[in-house]
Amino acid sequence: MRKIIALTFVTLDGVMQAPGGPEEDTEGGFKYGGWTVPFADERSGAMMREEMEQTRAVLLGRKTYEIFAAYWPRHGSIWPGINPAAKYVVSSTLAEAKWENSVIIKDNAAQEIRRLKQQDGPDLQVWGSSGLLQTLLKHDLVDELSLKIHPVTLGAGKRLFGAGTIPAAFRLTHSDITSSGVIFARYARAGEVKTGSFAD
Repeated sequence: MRKIIALTFVTLDGVMQAPGGPEEDTEGGFKYGGWTVPFADERSGAMMREEMEQTRAVLLGRKTYEIFAAYWPRHGSIWPGINPAAKYVVSSTLAEAKWENSVIIKDNAAQEIRRLKQQDGPDLQVWGSSGLLQTLLKHDLVDELSLKIHPVTLGAGKRLFGAGTIPAAFRLTHSDITSSGVIFARYARAGEVKTGSFAD
C-alpha cells in the first residue's frame, strides 16, 4: 500500500497559508505571505532538498497545483524529480492539466484517493494544499506528517488542522532543529487516541 505523506510549513498557531511569498495566496485578505523566508538557512535548505529528492508522486489541491505548474517546469534543475513525477490534482473546476504526467481527480475525492493508496507505486507526497489536507484528515487518509514548525504566530490564515480533523494518534519518528529555530518533525499515524488520568 502507498503512503500519503503531508509535507507542510506551519506556524506555531497552525497557519500554513502562503509560506513562500506575498502573492502566493492572499485569499481572505492574508497579508503575511512569505513568513518562512526570514527563517531559511543552510540546514533547512539541506533538509528540504532531502525530502525533494524522494519525490516520485505528488497529490495536490488545485491552487497549489497551479502555483507549482506555473513555476517548476521552468526551474526543474532545482527539483529534478518534480517534473517527471506522477501528479494527481484534486479539483472539481480544473478543465485540463497541462503539466506533464498530471491526472485530475474530479469526483469522489476521498474514494479515489483511497483507491490510489491501494495501488502499487511510490508514496504520494502532499505539498501545501490546505483545502485538500482537510479532506485527507477528515477521512483518515494521512499516514505521515512532515512538519516544518516555524517560531512565529500569525493569528489568521488557512490552518493545517481544521474543524473536520478526526481524533488520531501519531508518533514522532524523526526531529531536527535549525539554527533559526525551525523544528523539522516527522510523525507517523499510530492508531486511536488514548486517554488516562493522573488521579489514578
